[in-house]
Amino acid sequence: MTTVAAPRATKRPSVAARRTGYLIAVGINVLLLWLANVQPGWEALPFLTSDMEQVMPLVNASLIAGAVANVVYLAADPKWLKALGDIVTTVVGIVAMVKMWQVFPFDFGDASFDWALLFRWVLGVGIVGSAISILVNLVSLVSGTRSRS
Repeated sequence: MTTVAAPRATKRPSVAARRTGYLIAVGINVLLLWLANVQPGWEALPFLTSDMEQVMPLVNASLIAGAVANVVYLAADPKWLKALGDIVTTVVGIVAMVKMWQVFPFDFGDASFDWALLFRWVLGVGIVGSAISILVNLVSLVSGTRSRS
């Protein structure tokens, strides 16, 4: 006879640990916004083409959404709110990745390695992984709101 163990509830890290993580995430998002838009700017990367201008508004939106969500989590982070925020930020990220796939603002010159293919694979994995994340967070959101009722 086979026995099936009930799934164990995973314990969340302490409030202090979570808030530290949220604060670090805000800092990283703000730093990336600064590096991409101010100093040195995305133009400093030699493999990015001028087509990156078409993608930057969505990249910026993704970074801003992440920063805003993490600021909200600093104030309160019940599981349902965290799931909702993660869904929103992931959707914005997917939109940015899809636009990057369409525009593909990369030029690797005559490199002996097929960097374009690698970048396409990375974007594809990111899009698929993000879609899975949205589904997981939808389940978490529904179960979190159901348990609150």
